[in-house]
Amino acid sequence: MAIESINHYNLRAAMPVLESMRDWYLRTVGLEVGKRPPFSHRGFWLYGGGRPLLHLSEESRGESHPVPGSGTFDHVAFTCTDYDAMRARLDALGEAYQTADVPATRTRQIFLRDPGGNGVELNFEMT
Repeated sequence: MAIESINHYNLRAAMPVLESMRDWYLRTVGLEVGKRPPFSHRGFWLYGGGRPLLHLSEESRGESHPVPGSGTFDHVAFTCTDYDAMRARLDALGEAYQTADVPATRTRQIFLRDPGGNGVELNFEMT
């Protein structure tokens, strides 16, 4: 048995936070809302490349999630295309971000934070 890739990741929060995060991932990163099984709790599945990559799940009553950075989670990374178009999109939205190039792996990176404070890394192949 060998692990081949990440299937998805899940973020949990109160519904108003999830709605803000959903809107941010749609507008900023370009994910799309897709089909989600009828679970007993509310939430959203966000798709990229036809796959459900990010699950946003409503927290249970009494459940609490610490501020990002107080645990060990730092960021999630997405493989992307069209670096220049993404930078133009982020600039037009007024999003704060940082960039880095990793010539050894021929990767250009954009780093930003979602409304929940979670790190997001966008990776592009250098041309």
